[in-house]
Amino acid sequence: MATDFKTIDDFDVRGKQVLVRIDINSPVDPNTGIILDDLRIKGHIETIEELSHKGAKVILLAHQSRPGKADFTTLRRHADRLTQILGFEVDYVDSIFSADAINAIENLINGDILLLENVRFFSEESLSRSPEQHSKSLLVSSLAPYIDIFINDAFATAHRSHLSLVGFTKVVPSAAGRIMEKEIGIITHAIENDERPSIFVLGGVKADDSIEVIENVLRNEAADSILTTGLVANIFLKGANVKIGEVNENFIKSRDYYYLVDKAKELIKDYGDKIFYPEDVAIEDKGNRLDVDINDIPNKPIFDVGIRTIEKYREIIKNAKTIFANGPAGVFEDPNFSIGTDDILNAIANSSAFTIVGGGHIGAAAVAMGFDNKIEHISSGGGASISLLAGKKLIAVEALKNAK
Repeated sequence: MATDFKTIDDFDVRGKQVLVRIDINSPVDPNTGIILDDLRIKGHIETIEELSHKGAKVILLAHQSRPGKADFTTLRRHADRLTQILGFEVDYVDSIFSADAINAIENLINGDILLLENVRFFSEESLSRSPEQHSKSLLVSSLAPYIDIFINDAFATAHRSHLSLVGFTKVVPSAAGRIMEKEIGIITHAIENDERPSIFVLGGVKADDSIEVIENVLRNEAADSILTTGLVANIFLKGANVKIGEVNENFIKSRDYYYLVDKAKELIKDYGDKIFYPEDVAIEDKGNRLDVDINDIPNKPIFDVGIRTIEKYREIIKNAKTIFANGPAGVFEDPNFSIGTDDILNAIANSSAFTIVGGGHIGAAAVAMGFDNKIEHISSGGGASISLLAGKKLIAVEALKNAK
């Protein structure tokens, strides 16, 4: 597949010092430091193994969480987990560009793998600057002389203009890793060549991103139906003048999303026949799930879409040829309110459509339910994939294109 950026196939990596930006940001127990889910780590194994087997000297650069959060920690355990998965030693150095880190890089032999420290320990990493500005940073200027090739495999963060994602593309020959290449290829191809009907199932709490996607795919006639769940559905219910209860209105306001109600009204007015929102919702009543019609919603939090809505959505999904899904349908961590997420995922997995599921919570739920072999593609990055669907350019991908 021809791309606008270089890939691993464009380089002879044998004997080269190859810096690979990966995204192994994982759920970590803040008390023990134990990694609770290694799905993202496993995702990069293809790129790492290929480079190592081809004789590259592989230097891995990654982040874990962000300053101030309980799971902001070192990558020592990530190196241990990589070692377990790969079956051979992944070295680790507890710095990013210190004399110890440079010495470790210089002592690598062909096939070796070295993981540097959490790049977000360096405060400039998370500043949003242009690739040109980032290329002049201390981190890039310190590491670049010891790097022959830069590979960006961190699709999940490709929508961010962070130092380690774009800075090296200005000063070192650069390419996409296998995850980056595959994600861009699959999502772009599906958008441009989708079979109809094409439906989008959008939920979760990041409603601004989802509503941008809805606006984009309807305007571009890329979607035949939009099925809303989660907070996205609540905003559309409010936009349709449904009384969702003060507590649910306040939650929308607490997320600074109340301005989206007017956007939902506009979309319903322009594309009302293509946008579906719940006919009933689930609330908690004395510790139990209670499904109520949208005309009878009490002043209690909405925790899931209702049973009638699930059945309606399942029928629409059954007839689809292309399905994009992102975000859970409700508070799926609670078994009482996981029905919407579980049943919709089950319908998607068992449909005959080409299916793409976003990263994050819904991707993890799909894997936990054993659907990773039945869904064509589970994205490694919800934010990046939904940005693509919204018609946005991914900053890190544009940097790779410019590098080519």
